[in-house]
Amino acid sequence: MKTDSRISQVDQLFSQWAKASSPGCAIGIMQDGAILYEQGYGMADLEYNIPITPSTIFHVASVSKQFAAAAMALLELDGKLSVNDDIRKYIPELYDFGETITIRHLIHHTSGLRDQWELLITAGWRMEDVITTQDVLDLVFDQRELNFKPGAEYSYCNTGYTLLGIIVKNVTGKTLREFCDERIFQPLGMTSTHFHDDHREIVPNRAYSYGETEDGYQHLHLLYATVGATSLFTTVGDLLRWEANFFDPQVGAEGFPAAMLRQGTLNNGDTLSYAFGVMVRDYRGLSAVDHSGGDAGFRTHLLHFPEQKFAVTVLSNLASFTPGKLAFEIADIFLAEYFTDEPATPTVTLTPEQLKVFEGTYYGVASASSLSVEFDAEQGALLFWRQFMLEAVDETHFRLAISPQSLLHFVLPQGETPMQLVLDSPNGRPIVYEKVDAEAPSAEALAAHTGRYFCPELSVQYEILIEEEVLALKRRKYGTVKLLPTITDGFREANGSYDLLFTRNNAGDVTGFALTSGRNRHVRFERQA
Repeated sequence: MKTDSRISQVDQLFSQWAKASSPGCAIGIMQDGAILYEQGYGMADLEYNIPITPSTIFHVASVSKQFAAAAMALLELDGKLSVNDDIRKYIPELYDFGETITIRHLIHHTSGLRDQWELLITAGWRMEDVITTQDVLDLVFDQRELNFKPGAEYSYCNTGYTLLGIIVKNVTGKTLREFCDERIFQPLGMTSTHFHDDHREIVPNRAYSYGETEDGYQHLHLLYATVGATSLFTTVGDLLRWEANFFDPQVGAEGFPAAMLRQGTLNNGDTLSYAFGVMVRDYRGLSAVDHSGGDAGFRTHLLHFPEQKFAVTVLSNLASFTPGKLAFEIADIFLAEYFTDEPATPTVTLTPEQLKVFEGTYYGVASASSLSVEFDAEQGALLFWRQFMLEAVDETHFRLAISPQSLLHFVLPQGETPMQLVLDSPNGRPIVYEKVDAEAPSAEALAAHTGRYFCPELSVQYEILIEEEVLALKRRKYGTVKLLPTITDGFREANGSYDLLFTRNNAGDVTGFALTSGRNRHVRFERQA
């Protein structure tokens, strides 16, 4: 197949965004060190009718992480630190949890630290607020509990990567932005790339982020001034220069690519797919290295195949975009002759009756959290967490439509064991949830939970009240939301964002609750009145 034919297929993949009335994306494709194709589709700024081009600068969200991890790899090669060092050697302000947390734990998301974004939201911040590194640190340094013993589990944690940036500053005297400019971006000719550590800074030729509405699009504002976990500004061309360094190292010399691909291990010896800010995985019989990102309306993906020296990046400014799915579809076009396996397992069509069996709330005792599965009649599909469409692989196995590598399956009831939902994970063991069918508590039982509750670690107060005969939670900036029962003394927020498990004293009186969100467990609130 000729290259022109392949490019035509790529353009077809993105044709629905190739118009002046919607946000879109930029893509870049490289093989053997040569850029095969760069293209922009849609608009970088809808208000001023500025189109996306290959030189458009995007906020790339968590694709940023590999550069913070690269700084650790470079400093280790320099002999300035070891990734096995205790992080309190470099950040003594962090609370001593009685467990050693190493730099490696931060890199591989096995530290047990709570996630910074969910801490901010729980503390009453909106993601549209100005958020600085100091804002994050103020919350992180006040934490007094871990999610789990360091190294025991994998749990994606943005906090760890913000702390990597602090380690760079404390070891070198340079900010993460300055260090990466000097050691990575300038040597590789990444002239349009920087860590955006000042939200007020003017960046010519940048894209703005958008979300879809019933009438069109709306701005999704992003005012981050915190770096490491996020906030890299770059272009598709610059990211391909970075990827070329994996194939022909100019930065970090020969040992650098191997250092970046060191995968994490858990205390029990399990090997993780997560390496230094990238995922190492098998795709259709080939070794692939990739990472995605998403903040506000930005959706990004960076993918390379080491043995084929092939790389692709997809950067979008639309919240509903699926860059990971599209990046792998581009790989399907260009690497067809190399694959030994067939494309992702074909889907099957299940009847509404078959799908509705799986509807309900599922609770994970180990994670102290719940998940919801609902049948959407209009789309004829199951929705996971109320927003992610599931595609059926067979009668009990499913994958996320936006991320075909993300798999889950249901285990049908057996005897007294209820229906189970199992999340398959490339990082550690599968996570098991059981279907719950909680009865609505009586008015008297609900009243026992009402009152004001305070969290010392976040300096925030919540109010639990009864509204329309159900329990509800009121908090700063987020208003009032209903709480739905799950297990005894357990409730989940109606939108599924977090779970509350109330605690009682020996007399049976409610004394507080522990709040668990996706990446934070048991944030404790004490009853005040």
